[in-house]
Amino acid sequence: MSGPRVSVCMATYNGERFVRAQVASILDELQPQDELVIVDDASRDSTVRVLQGIDDPRVIVRAREVNRGYVRTFEEAISLATGDIILLSDQDDVWVPGRRELFVAALAEAEVAASNLELLDSGDPLPHPITRRPWRLRADQSAQGLRNNLRILAGVAPYYGCAMGFRRDVRERILPFPGLLTESHDLWIALFGNAHRTMRHIESVTIRRRIHDANASPSRPRGIGPVLKARVMLLRAWVTARSR
Repeated sequence: MSGPRVSVCMATYNGERFVRAQVASILDELQPQDELVIVDDASRDSTVRVLQGIDDPRVIVRAREVNRGYVRTFEEAISLATGDIILLSDQDDVWVPGRRELFVAALAEAEVAASNLELLDSGDPLPHPITRRPWRLRADQSAQGLRNNLRILAGVAPYYGCAMGFRRDVRERILPFPGLLTESHDLWIALFGNAHRTMRHIESVTIRRRIHDANASPSRPRGIGPVLKARVMLLRAWVTARSR
């Protein structure tokens, strides 16, 4: 065994259509000492059967009988990780070759890291929610903790859990997720990293994001009421992040 041990944490729910391709792209990246920790949130389809049929000792599957939602499912997966570096993964995207090494390098100097991503079908960058121009993280904004968190509150910071990771030695400060958090575990982690000025932006694309009708993260704009409720929740989460 050489170098850090990486744990990939995935939450699954009714993901039978795409999860095998996602797991294959992850395992192609992982080293023999690494692990893929998957917690299934009481899927009603064949997701668990598909996962249990993958013959690789690095894959650890825990099937939950009661559905608790993706935030608590990711929390459980993260709590089970044993690696030095923890990377998050959705069930339906595809990893870009080199993702593991980019995060290992970034997290040698920072506690939290986030990369860019592109759309799987087209290869296009994510569109900015307002300008529709390419929406990317910039490396030179990594240390702008206050500005980055204000961007999160404004809804214009492209932090996605599927393109994030952190060092295990900060897990005890990231977990447990605040009880008020009903969504956006990824933005909680980003708020934490920026609040403590230990965020590193990776400009490279490390994920190809699959957009489909069952994405946990909405691809369409929400109404003003849900948006305001979410912003208040994130503001409270920011206050909590600063105290940890």
